[in-house]
Formats: sequence, structure tokens, C-alpha cells
Amino acid sequence: MNDHHKTFIAFVKLGHFLREFVTLETPNDEWSQKLEDAIALSKHKNGWFTRENVIHALESWGQLLTEEKLSDWLKSYDLDKNKPKKVALIMAGNIPLVGFHDFMSVLITGNKVLAKLSSNDNTLILFIKDYLVSIEPFLKDTIEISDGKMEGFDAVIATGSNNTSRYFEHYFSKVPNIIRKNRNSIAVLTGRESKEQINALGEDIFRYYGLGCRSVSKVFVPENYDFATLFEAVYSYHPIIEHVKYANNYDYNKAVYLMSEFKILDNGFLILKDDKSYSSPIASLFYERYDSLDNLKERLSQDTNELQCIVGEGVIDSEIAFGNTQQPSLTDYADNVDTVDFLLRT
Repeated sequence: MNDHHKTFIAFVKLGHFLREFVTLETPNDEWSQKLEDAIALSKHKNGWFTRENVIHALESWGQLLTEEKLSDWLKSYDLDKNKPKKVALIMAGNIPLVGFHDFMSVLITGNKVLAKLSSNDNTLILFIKDYLVSIEPFLKDTIEISDGKMEGFDAVIATGSNNTSRYFEHYFSKVPNIIRKNRNSIAVLTGRESKEQINALGEDIFRYYGLGCRSVSKVFVPENYDFATLFEAVYSYHPIIEHVKYANNYDYNKAVYLMSEFKILDNGFLILKDDKSYSSPIASLFYERYDSLDNLKERLSQDTNELQCIVGEGVIDSEIAFGNTQQPSLTDYADNVDTVDFLLRT
């Protein structure tokens, strides 16, 4: 069995472990207990990483890491073309395991990882590293975690803000790179959506407290849209206000808007604000009215580099169904840049 296949099988076994873990009421072996400890520590380090949200991330990856889905993902690539290299990963930490796809892509193509983890999400990735090495000890030499200056790498995949991306582009200009910037996700409503669809949109808005690039931060609505429909349909998500960090952001942003005399709509746990921007603060959802879908489509096509997901039904070809933004497939590459193709060509 070659190293490619060994790595593939290690990720299949990781998927099996994660699927079993999320069904457990109590840990029943050493690795389950270690993951429980990692979940608890991740929440201690980052208050946004509630157990519910971490379990959601683990469950999502567990569903993807099957032999069938991994094979389907990789079958269109010729992994034998890969030239072994060390790839520096600068990982984000906004939602649990947000950098895992890059981490897996580097290893499964036969390359080495040099990772700088975000302090907001280092515990879970370290657990996964240890678990994979326990299955395939040779992987120990293919995964390096950097605490200081990163050196000796052949390519870079870096995720950050629009500000840090300028630094990344300068600092890593001499090696092949993927530099990711801020992106946001939106929904386009027509007013014909069912209550079930709008309720599902709540998952896209509130999952991970809206901190992900796949979280819907803005809705486009027709001129005469009645927001009472939206507020009623998403009311089941109101327990989110019981989370202290979310409540603090809600109170702060509401106070800022009121003092600035902005016109807002508010239901006690979500603030709606008319705003041209795509990026809304936590506990806020921006909205903008459109006069025609054709004009809106034109604008969205011009702004494609700012957008990660567009939720809707019958609006654009690449739309995502309501409630599905936080369930990406293995081929849903961040910023629509094919990471595996980049790694094999570099």
C-alpha cells in the first residue's frame, strides 16, 4: 500500500470515528475521551465554540469523510502528478475546523503541512493530527505545527482579512500561493418563499453565530417585502440570545444604531438594518431592497469576488438551497479556487 492510499484510508477511518463519536452519550474509549477534552478546551479558549457548534462541525466532516465521497472528490485528479512539497498553511479560526479542508487537501495529495494555527481554533486541529498519526505513524513526519517564523516551504495557502491579505501577498509573493480575503454570503428573497424555507434560512444566518464566510450576513428583498414574515419564521432561533457573547454584541450594536439614529427593525435577538454593505456585525442582518431581479443579478455578478454563497430558489445558477450554506461538499472550495488542482500544479 503506497503512502497516497495510506493517507486516504486514515481520513476514511477519521470519518468513521467522527460519525460514531457524535452519536455517543458518554465517551467509550481513549480517543473519544480525548476528543471530549479537546471540545471542552476549545470552548475554554474561544467562547464562540459551544459544544453544539463544535459537534455540528464534527458531524458535518464525519458525513463527508467516507470512502465513497472521498473517492468521488479525488477521481477527477491525477495524484501521481504531484511533486512532493511543503505547504505552509495560515489558518483562520472564526468557526470550528475552518481550515480542515486545506489541511486534508495538502496531506491527501502527498504533500507536507507546515501549519500556523489560529489561537482561536488550535485544539481541534491538534487532536485530529494526533488521531491521524495514531492510525498512520508515517504522517508524523508530514505534519509540522509552527509557533514562530515559517521557513522552508514551497507554497502557501493563507486565510485572513482584507487587511492581512495585503501583508500575505507581499510576504509570500515569491512562492506559489492562494491568499484568501474576507467574503460574505447573502440570500435573495422574492417573497414567494415558504415559512419552512425562511426558517431554514435561520440556520444559514445563526449557525456559528454568523461568524463564518458561509454565514448569511445580508438579504436582498423586493420593494414591498414584509419583514414580519421573516421575523415570524426565524423566531425558533431566539434562544441564541441566551449566549452571553452574542447578547453582548446584540446590545452593543443595537445601542450604536439607535444612537446614530439609523432606522432598524428588531425582534429581541436579531437586528435588521438597511445597508449597502455585505458584512454585517454579529446579531445584525443587513438588508437591501431591489427593483428588479435582472439588475440585482448584474450587481451580484460584478461583486462575485466579495461573495461566498448566494442562497435562493430560482434566482441564479450557482445558488444554494435555504439552510444548506453550512453543509458544503468536498468540492465547494473556498473562494471557488480549486485547492487540489493548485497543489498538483505547483
